[in-house]
Amino acid sequence: MTISQAPFIFLLLLSAFFTPTHQNVSVSLSKTTLSKSGDSVLIQWSGVDSPSKLDWLGIYSPPSSHHDNFIGYKFLSSSPTWESGSGSISLPLVNLRSNYSFRIFRWTEAEVDQNHLDQDHNPLPGTAHLLATSDDELTFESGRGPDQIHLSYTDADDEMRVMFLTSDAGERTVRYGPSDDSLDDVAVAHVERYEREHMCDSPANASIGWRDPGFIHGAVMTRLKKGLRYYYKVGSDNGGWSKTHSFVSRNGDSDETTAFMFGDMGTATPYATFSRTQDESISTVKWILRDIEALGDKPAFVSHIGDISYARGYSWLWDQFFSQIEPLASKLPYHVCIGNHEYDWPLQPWKPEWATMYGKDGGGECGVPYSLKFNMPGNSSEPTGTGAPATRNLYYSFDVGSVHFVYISTETNFVQGSKQLEFIKRDLEGVDRRKTPFVVVQGHRPMYTTSNERGDAPMREKMLEHLEPLFVKNNVTLALWGHVHRYERFCQLNNYTCGSVGPVHVVIGMAGQDWQPIWEPRPDHLTDPIYPQPERSLYRGGEFGYTRLVATKQKLTLSYVGNHDGKVHDTLEILASGQVLGINGAGIKAVDSSSGGAGEPGVIGDGGESTFSWFVKGASLLVLGIFVGYVGGYISYARKNAGTGNNWTPVKSEDM
Repeated sequence: MTISQAPFIFLLLLSAFFTPTHQNVSVSLSKTTLSKSGDSVLIQWSGVDSPSKLDWLGIYSPPSSHHDNFIGYKFLSSSPTWESGSGSISLPLVNLRSNYSFRIFRWTEAEVDQNHLDQDHNPLPGTAHLLATSDDELTFESGRGPDQIHLSYTDADDEMRVMFLTSDAGERTVRYGPSDDSLDDVAVAHVERYEREHMCDSPANASIGWRDPGFIHGAVMTRLKKGLRYYYKVGSDNGGWSKTHSFVSRNGDSDETTAFMFGDMGTATPYATFSRTQDESISTVKWILRDIEALGDKPAFVSHIGDISYARGYSWLWDQFFSQIEPLASKLPYHVCIGNHEYDWPLQPWKPEWATMYGKDGGGECGVPYSLKFNMPGNSSEPTGTGAPATRNLYYSFDVGSVHFVYISTETNFVQGSKQLEFIKRDLEGVDRRKTPFVVVQGHRPMYTTSNERGDAPMREKMLEHLEPLFVKNNVTLALWGHVHRYERFCQLNNYTCGSVGPVHVVIGMAGQDWQPIWEPRPDHLTDPIYPQPERSLYRGGEFGYTRLVATKQKLTLSYVGNHDGKVHDTLEILASGQVLGINGAGIKAVDSSSGGAGEPGVIGDGGESTFSWFVKGASLLVLGIFVGYVGGYISYARKNAGTGNNWTPVKSEDM
């Protein structure tokens, strides 16, 4: 070899070294078109030489996305035949209004980058070595109608709003009527959309998180008769129609109330992604659907009090969330209030010096998707100060049966002089207690919690200063909060003191997210703080689930339903007289709030058993609930990790 040949030979060897090793690797799809969101495709591959546990499948939409901008990934080792170099993975996918493609990468231990992490501080897979790309793209059938259908109440008792999503701004309508073969009434939908420039920070306004959000349509069904089942479908002749759904209209003549209430649910994905998703949300939806079937033709609604989808700037998680709740939200009105993960960003308009808890929890969304994807009663709004649409759905109220429900925002101004505080004052003072003897206030961050929530301590002080006096003065029955991802029921409280005045406070943020450590210490988390249970905390549960509220003019009952068995684990009863009763798995017990104790014998009686006996039973069930809740949550998360085939371990985070 001559000296002049050396550069040529070097370049030839260099080219061979960097040539992708995918000549023999193939990726194929079992189908190239899906009928609807949630349908599955089987992705098959073959020809992978020397398979590694870190080889992975990337899921991309749109197909032109950069290698690093996947929407999710699965390790090939989740297929039982991966060691042969061939295998398959089945994925249920939602319609993102653009095609999907799939890519296989090789990732080595030496390339693990501890500075490129997901939200659980686990390394994200590397994209340096592409092995293969699917020959075909995956699409969804055209003309099959809108997606993400969900209902909500309006300010009028004889109306129901329906919202849905399409890929274009063409005119859509809702057709509705009292039977599925006579959808003779028609309402035209208005349409809205937000753009990338409306996002205020990364990842929401960056290529990694932004995806086309589609067009958001909303229409109002009017002149509904009381307590009647109505049938409806949405769409157009050109764009296609949804299947026919049904709901039961509000009945102002009935004093019965039923609601399914929770916070912090999020959504589940069939793949790992940049942000933690919430597998337990699947069980929450499942058990509520069971309860809906048992209702028959009684009206009810869903209340989700903040931290809705946990998209946090990764827009496809909103699509995943709405597809997951559609079986619920197309049947019952789905009501929300804003949480930190929908809104918070460093330059938000209201951020007093004491509000150190407001950070980047919204992932740069600054409340925009939340504000447009939902349309709650009332007209509350606050400017973003960024040129984006105003933040909406902040505070409002409505009556259902014998209960007046109030929704508030803990993320925007609620102190003296604010529009929100004036609304709360005016609303509570105007309640007709003859019509609605019970008043339930809901917000995201709790006024009371025994969780080690140090970051929110300044906010709780302001809530006690500005909100609690209004709650006490106006005899609020029940205050429900999220943010802390466990269930906790308190006595009637006024300034941290149990008594016969003030609302019962209940934290219900246990519907899906699992950042909150359990109440008791764990052997494998020795550095976690221990959360002592003061007397004002009457029941603490460690299990995921939701609450079910049922009321008449005589009594309000709030039941805590656990996800592992669908059974009631704790119950609160409040009589119209104001007397508070507590029930748990051990039986019925009256709570003497003035003593601050749980399990005191009272008017309902203890069946001849001693107070100590009730305490032992209650304590045993509490420990069991904590254990089962933790194990259930761990198994749920472990299953997902096994599905992705990695060995990384989720870590504790104080982020709520």
